[in-house]
Amino acid sequence: MLSDLPDTLCFLNGDFSRVRDAKVSVLDRGFIFGDGVYEVLPAYGGRIFRFEQHMDRLDRSLAETRIPQPLTRARWLEIARQLMQSLAEATGATDQLVYIQITRGVARRDHVMPEGLTPTVFVMTSEMKPPSATQRSDGVACVTADDFRWQKAHIKSTSLLGSVFARQISADAGAVETIMFRDGWLSEGASSNVWVVRDGVVSGPPKDHLVLQGIRYDLIQALCAETGTRFELRRIAREEVLAADELLLSSATKEVLPVTLLDDSPVGTGRPGPIYQRLYAAYQGAKTRQLT
Repeated sequence: MLSDLPDTLCFLNGDFSRVRDAKVSVLDRGFIFGDGVYEVLPAYGGRIFRFEQHMDRLDRSLAETRIPQPLTRARWLEIARQLMQSLAEATGATDQLVYIQITRGVARRDHVMPEGLTPTVFVMTSEMKPPSATQRSDGVACVTADDFRWQKAHIKSTSLLGSVFARQISADAGAVETIMFRDGWLSEGASSNVWVVRDGVVSGPPKDHLVLQGIRYDLIQALCAETGTRFELRRIAREEVLAADELLLSSATKEVLPVTLLDDSPVGTGRPGPIYQRLYAAYQGAKTRQLT
């Protein structure tokens, strides 16, 4: 409920206002069609992690959807810092998530993309809620499902009903994530990337239009190189996932998280494995080195 939200600032179309007071037109194409893109940037101690990489992906999503980039990177960073400071002063939270959403703008309802619109720009922050100590020590449960979403998963679009349905499958089962497959091949989770560990090798699906190229895609590869762990991107069959030594999830909020139960069957030994431990430790080191 809105009454439960902290009375902190957000940014909407050039102005800072209270979250509870911010309003957009009912004719905004983001509201009518889900015609927009978004980014979620993690910040630790008030400093954004991998800012440039998130901005690169935002630029890619905007280019794919033909929405002009409305702000410079310097301005995005300035807005984010002001909002993070506001939330920190209100709640004491220094580890935060910065949510950026850009829609095509306001226009008469028509499926055709209108030209010349002014994009709607919205930014807010929230306290980061990382996985619990128990989830890290014991691992988490996931379920599998067919990937029934559209075939442009590489765009970080606000049209997320397919992902909402997918995540609800695991929520209804009391699990943390839904791991999805297209025609028997691993794609991704409802809100995370999925990594398969077998014989000490970390494997993930290739970077294509069927998966969101998570910011942690390149980060996991870098952490593998740093820790001497073999890394590869390739098509991964469902049978390989079910027979994995370890399964890992990665996202802005999960960082790297071990999956120890899949469809009620243990993954590997049923405990977080050595590759997870190695990559999680390296991830914590990266956080201290790559902050904006």
